Amino acid sequence: MKLLTLDAVLPCDHVTGLVSLIATQTWVTVQGRPVLLHPDPEGRTIVGCPNYGATIKPCVLTLPVESGYSGFVNVDGRRAALDAVTGTTDGTPPGMVKYKVRSAGQAFVGADA
Repeated sequence: MKLLTLDAVLPCDHVTGLVSLIATQTWVTVQGRPVLLHPDPEGRTIVGCPNYGATIKPCVLTLPVESGYSGFVNVDGRRAALDAVTGTTDGTPPGMVKYKVRSAGQAFVGADA
């Protein structure tokens, strides 16, 4: 599995909704881009989700990661995020819409889960 960087692409299940990532550290990088750690993918805004309707709420926020952090690679005591990261969004139906990794943002550095 690959480490996620700030250039990673995480869409919601509605394909065009993209997570706006923020790296909370900058001293560990791959190709000059910060590596994402716990809880970087969590609580982030989602832009572009097309899931709109009278009783339908679009995905606008990521909820906690359900799986995908490394159990072996840590930076300053925080687990590294891997390309297996997945979790749910706040979109409808509640607890059913997922976000996951489309691209890790780099293709060189891997780690075990």
